[in-house]
Amino acid sequence: MKRVIPVLVLSVAGLIPVWRYEPSTGTTSTTEAASTPSVSSSTSSSGSSGSTTFTGTTVATEKGDVQVRITYDGDKITAVEMLKQPNHPQTTAAVPKLIAETLTAQSADIDTVSGATITSDGYKESLQAAIDAEAAAASASPSASASAAASASQTVAGSTVATEKGDVQVQVTFEGDKITAVEMLKQPNHPQTTAAVPKLIAETLTAQSADIDTVSGATITSDGYKESLQAAIDAKGA
Repeated sequence: MKRVIPVLVLSVAGLIPVWRYEPSTGTTSTTEAASTPSVSSSTSSSGSSGSTTFTGTTVATEKGDVQVRITYDGDKITAVEMLKQPNHPQTTAAVPKLIAETLTAQSADIDTVSGATITSDGYKESLQAAIDAEAAAASASPSASASAAASASQTVAGSTVATEKGDVQVQVTFEGDKITAVEMLKQPNHPQTTAAVPKLIAETLTAQSADIDTVSGATITSDGYKESLQAAIDAKGA
């Protein structure tokens, strides 16, 4: 029995290191995504309804294609984005400088980046094409607005003119600058007035002004009509 005991003790002691250093079955890994340099600079206003974008032409260079897209807020360039660019370290380094200069200069009249002449030239060419597209759209827009305004219908009521026969008030409808309709809102209840009003309206549509003749036998109504008519014309022009 004295010999057996040491053997058992050593056996148990030999198991202890094995139990304490048992390897963990769980693994933990960390993946770090490689960052890609941004080639665009943009500032945006949430809900801005005045922002418009214009894309320049694709310019083929020895290094690769270059294409620029710009964003305007009103008439100001607020963002520049590279849609196409050469996959070259010098280009990657040059693009942020080109964009920064564009936002400062508000034009394609910017310096060439040293060491990236080919990309810079392609950038400026595509940028100018985008700027030209914005200029063309801007020049066409006022014409469209003016045309829409010219065709818009507007109804204006003249002042109420008190006469010996009764109140007179005229309402005029304009299509652009042209008088297309005249309506009597108020007029004396008198046979001479009833007979005179169609003549006054017909003359107004022909003359396109209040410079019309007085209807014989309805001088008072005619004078009140012309005064209210002129007030409506003046209100339209105001």
